[in-house]
Amino acid sequence: MRGAIAIALLAVGGGLLALWFSGGFDTLSAWAAEQQRSFQNGMALTLRALRGGEPGALLALLGGAFAYGFFHAVGPGHGKIVVGGYGIARAVPMVRLSVIAVLASLGQALTAIVLAFGGLWLLDLGRERMVGAAEDTLAPLSYAMIAGLGIILVWRGLRGIRRQKAAVHAHTHDHAHHHSHGHGHGHGQGHDHHHGPGEVCDSCGHRHGPSLDEVSDVQSLREAAAVIAGIAIRPCTGALFVLIITWQMGIPVMGIAATIAMALGTASVTVAVGLAASGLRGGLLRTAAGWVWVMPVLELAVGAGVTVLSLMLLGRAI
Repeated sequence: MRGAIAIALLAVGGGLLALWFSGGFDTLSAWAAEQQRSFQNGMALTLRALRGGEPGALLALLGGAFAYGFFHAVGPGHGKIVVGGYGIARAVPMVRLSVIAVLASLGQALTAIVLAFGGLWLLDLGRERMVGAAEDTLAPLSYAMIAGLGIILVWRGLRGIRRQKAAVHAHTHDHAHHHSHGHGHGHGQGHDHHHGPGEVCDSCGHRHGPSLDEVSDVQSLREAAAVIAGIAIRPCTGALFVLIITWQMGIPVMGIAATIAMALGTASVTVAVGLAASGLRGGLLRTAAGWVWVMPVLELAVGAGVTVLSLMLLGRAI
């Protein structure tokens, strides 16, 4: 069974590499971009119908916005790469990973709303200047934050490898020097006062530190916040387009609704990628059961990949 899983994973990986080198991803990106343009034009027509009070125009707008967000996520972008990479590198429950993906997409929508309405109302900026701010300032900042997350994953992977090396070294040097001294070391004073992490002290009734689970939860929350912020800080240009048009047409609430629908369309892809990544991680761990190096090596590899990709995108953006 493990052999079959390993073969399947290798086949999937090989297929993706073949698709990459054959230019298949470029074809997919071009197709997704064409679909985005089509739905963007459709949304522009729907907005005119909505302003004219035509029945069904709102549902058509929300459906078109959702579809635009879906195809936007299918095309090139760092959101699904970050969520997928995080799902492979870290032991994140599927529900939590799905929530992270949804919150990241909604965060993008919130950033677009703040940038668009803030720029229009407070700074009187036009569409081109706002898109320029998103692409020239927020995009590089987003890539830098994601690169930082990748570096953290690399560091965690290296630390895990060092720990495994230390454990193997300790095991091979067998510390079982079980000296059975003929005298008891019974300290009647009760100095046996060792407590594990999170355990309650018998004498004072307080815990002397957080439990390992609590520390892990705090680290997980920080990582989740970093993932969400790294994705959410860069708004979708399609959302800016809709928000600006609806502001000029006097129906900004409809623009907000369309932006949220667009975010949910994006989330539908990133959630699927995250779940697939989590399942892939589980398959790899089951296949390599007993190989103590698999988790730190996996974390190191994914962290390096996310870092390199983010730095490449950062280099193009600046």
